[in-house]
Parts: sequence; structure tokens; C-alpha cells
Amino acid sequence: MEPKNVSLEMKEYVADMGADTINWCMQCGLCTNLCPWRLVPGETSESFNIRHMQRLAQMGMEGFEEEKSLFACTTCGMCQTNCPRGVKIVDNVRAMRASIVGAGMAPANLRPILGSAHANGNPWSGPREKRTDWQEGLNIPFFGPDKEYFLFVCCHSCYDPRSTRIAKSVTRLLTQAGISFGVIGIEESCCGESMRKIGDEELFQKLAQSNVNLFNDKGVKRIITTSPHCAWTFKNEYPELGGEWEVFHYTEILDQAVQEGKLSFSGKVGKKIAFHDPCYLGRHSGLYDPPRNLLKGLQGAEVVELDRAREMSLCCAGGGGRIWGEVPLGERFGELRIVDASDRGAQILATACPYCVNMLTDACNSLSRQDSLEIAELSEILAIALG
Repeated sequence: MEPKNVSLEMKEYVADMGADTINWCMQCGLCTNLCPWRLVPGETSESFNIRHMQRLAQMGMEGFEEEKSLFACTTCGMCQTNCPRGVKIVDNVRAMRASIVGAGMAPANLRPILGSAHANGNPWSGPREKRTDWQEGLNIPFFGPDKEYFLFVCCHSCYDPRSTRIAKSVTRLLTQAGISFGVIGIEESCCGESMRKIGDEELFQKLAQSNVNLFNDKGVKRIITTSPHCAWTFKNEYPELGGEWEVFHYTEILDQAVQEGKLSFSGKVGKKIAFHDPCYLGRHSGLYDPPRNLLKGLQGAEVVELDRAREMSLCCAGGGGRIWGEVPLGERFGELRIVDASDRGAQILATACPYCVNMLTDACNSLSRQDSLEIAELSEILAIALG
């Protein structure tokens, strides 16, 4: 076997990029055992081993930069929340990626994504001036001093035709509940969460600082987001850049509105619904009850739990930049999720994240289950149930 070189410079560089807990790892292997890649076959599954990858970085050895290893992680957090040493594994992955992307060696499939975020302020190749096209005919209010909340709509829900339905449903529900909110518009940029997880630290700093300056100039104090990815990064990563706001995912606001009697659902749903916990709403943010409370308040709905739920929820595979990855049929976590829901007799598989909707819809279609199982974002179900 050919010996590998040990580079103390690489080890120190990765640590400086944010992998400051890399040496805490004692190589127990629990992270690899819990990783969702262990549940599917295929070349990527065989290549990606989070324990081994961390060991290489820990020793300053070459090999972790292989694309099918380094960029396979979905940052789902399953390994991190169960690590007996409290290693910040997601930060370690981000730092390892930054060492590669910062050197100009981002994977080919991610370069257009990063380029669009640089040029347009979003990764979906959408012109900045079209960021608000989804609002046409809806009379969405603009944010100002008279509004309590600033509503930040995920880039995906601004540009993707399927995902714009989420933005429309959320705004209808907030309006029905009497929530004082407004949007800023075309000046907004991507929150940068996925860009940072991909490893483009410079791009994240650019997007985030732009948003911090914009939001503070507008007098923002409280934020509602449509995506748990946006909520997580605003709450956890923006404060160090000067973004000190109260941040809520829309399910928290609507759950509170129902409890206070400001929002009710008169329409009968009459379906069996299973809820898929998004990683960034659940494991990363600890929000498990708000979406379930909302579902349980629907008339005629039978809510069932999936076998892998709450803290042990199975990732949809869209995080960490993987929403832009190409994965062969039979190797997708989402397909396992579709089988989970079908086995529970669910007619609707609901979630509360635009990335999850995207990944689960693709998985459902690839398994030809779209006639028996509907993939829906929670806000869409709630909006219909308004009656």
C-alpha cells in the first residue's frame, strides 16, 4: 500500500477554517453507523465514511478531498447529535470543504450554483428583479416601521414554480391570523446557509453581510421564515455579523396563533397524514411540536407517525448542497421515506421545508407512487383547511 503524506499545515488550515473540534474525535465509529448513507447501496455510499473522513483531516492526510466523500454529507446532524464526545461534525465537514472550495476546486455541478449566488444573490439562476414575481396579484405588504415581523421567503420559494405555492400559502395563513408582517423585496439575498455548507465561506460572508446591513437599515427586529434552513442560519450564524433579531419558523407563529384563538381551520381534510421532520427544523432547531400541533387541529385528519421520526427522523438528502446533486434511482434516502409513509397507510406525506418537498417529490415520482401518495408542504394543507 502506498504511504500517505501527513501535512501539519493542512491539519492546521482545516482547524482554522472552523474544524476546531476535529481532535475531540476518538474514532468510535458511531457517526458512520448512524449515517443515512449506510441505508442505501451505491458508489457514493461505499465511498463516504464520515469517521474515516474526519480521521484523515485529524491527521492532516490526503484523501478526504475526494468529491464522493467530501461532498456527499447532507449535514443532517444525525451523527452530531449522537456523538458521545460532542464533536461538531457538521462544522468539521464545512471546514474541510472550505479548504477545497476556497482553493478554487468546487465540484463541477456546484460551480453554476455558486456563480448564480454571486451574480444574482440566489443559487437558482433567477434574476434579482424577478425575486418578487411570486407575489403577483396577492397584495403582499412591504415591511416598514408599522410591521411587527419581516417575512423572509426562501430563494427556492421565490423562483421555483412548485415552491412558490409555499410562499403563497404562508402569506395567506399569516394574513388570516392577523399577523403584522411585510416583505422587503428584490434587495434581499439568499441567506447563504447552503453556500456555507458547500464550503464557499467568502460567498456566505458576502450574502450574509448584505442581508445584515439591509435588515438593520430597514429596522427589522423580528423575522419569520418559510424555510428552516433560513431560520437556522439567521439565528445561529448571523449574530456574529451584527444580525441580532428574534427569528421564527412560520410553524411557530401559526401554532401560537391557533393557541391564542387567532387562527382556526373550518375545512375538513379527511385524509391520513404522515409528517416528515426536516433536519433543520427538527434535529438542528429542536422544533418538533409546532407542526404536529397544527396538523392535529385539522378536522377529519388522521395524523400518523413514521417509524423514523422526531430526533431520529430520516434525512431527505437535500441539505449541505445535496439538493443540487444527481443520485441514481435506488440510492436516494427520500425513496426510503416514501416507503415509510406508504407502509403507514398515509395518503399525504407532509413536511415543512421547501428542500424536503423537492427531494420527496422526486423520490415519490421515481417510485411511481404519486397516484397513491401526495407530497405536500404543511402550509399548503393548512391553507386549504381554512375553508
